[in-house]
Amino acid sequence: MPDTLENKYLSDSHDLLSLPPGQSGLVEWKCPSNIALIKYWGKKPVQRPLNPSLSFSLMNSVTTMTVDYQTIKEQRQLSLEFLMENKPNQAFAERVFHYLNHISQYLPFLRSLHLRIQSQNSFPHSAGIASSASSYGALALALCSIEQLLFGTLENEDEFFQKSSFLARLGSGSACRSVYGGWTIWGYTPTIHGSSDEAAISMTRSIHPVFKDYCDSVLVVSSGQKSVTSSIGHALMEQHPFASGRISQANYNLEKLIQALVRGDENRFIDIIENEALTLHGLMLSSNPGFVLLQPNTIEIINKIIVFRKNTGLSVSFTLDAGANVHVLYPAAIENEIRLFIEKDLRKYCENDWIIHDRVGSGPVKSEQL
Repeated sequence: MPDTLENKYLSDSHDLLSLPPGQSGLVEWKCPSNIALIKYWGKKPVQRPLNPSLSFSLMNSVTTMTVDYQTIKEQRQLSLEFLMENKPNQAFAERVFHYLNHISQYLPFLRSLHLRIQSQNSFPHSAGIASSASSYGALALALCSIEQLLFGTLENEDEFFQKSSFLARLGSGSACRSVYGGWTIWGYTPTIHGSSDEAAISMTRSIHPVFKDYCDSVLVVSSGQKSVTSSIGHALMEQHPFASGRISQANYNLEKLIQALVRGDENRFIDIIENEALTLHGLMLSSNPGFVLLQPNTIEIINKIIVFRKNTGLSVSFTLDAGANVHVLYPAAIENEIRLFIEKDLRKYCENDWIIHDRVGSGPVKSEQL
């Protein structure tokens, strides 16, 4: 069999069957969302990217996932109670149930437990920040902690986070990047040793100091539900006329962006990430059927940023998610100047003046005293 993480975890799963009786406990993780600068758009089975991506995790935009587990004798089906923001949420509970059922092939002990899961976000779901990334990242980390507590496995930190990333990916592709702090790559690229389609890897150690405390101000242009989901958008890449060109472009941009991040080259950084943001929406526009997620105020903000940068020489830039909202990126050294610019010139384009200020974070945190 090929030497893959999937085969490894399937092989290891037989050691996770004999659950010690009378076990119960509580684990809690806080996991950040992340913003991709090299975008992945399009998937291969199962939850593997058509092209590698690069992101950084946020500091303040996190999901807290609390998981209470108890042994259930002779249980054949998953037993789950799910609360979101202290309230039942049937739609998300069904998604979590389906996810747990899928990953139980790697964690078979899940079928011998009753799980009570509580999820809380530090940011609203409609804020243009990927809550699925932080949610599935936090849940995967909690499940790996339960494995560690019950079976004494995953004591090696690298192995723990690698398996967490692998499992998080199966819930939401971008979630695999959230289990690491700072700057992260997901998807195989010959540029980075150890890169993989199955799990993300951290590259923070090699990043130039100027990028280690970069700021991200999220300008919420629209909090409404998108007309097309990301899942549908990814699927449209299967027959996209520009798919092969996009894969080549993403790999080229990734190589150049890594060089810029290592050297501290902000001009090159800006050129690449803005090209990536506009390419993402260009792929949406040119798919069949095509769809438009940008709004007039999105365009106004982008143009204002470009003019301001040209007039001041300050290293401020933008990226976009798969929606109308704009992430304004800038180094911490010029935070005061950019915040003033945002307040004076950009806030008026935001829905209800809604802005979320964040920055590069150090990654997930486990609660030790519960």
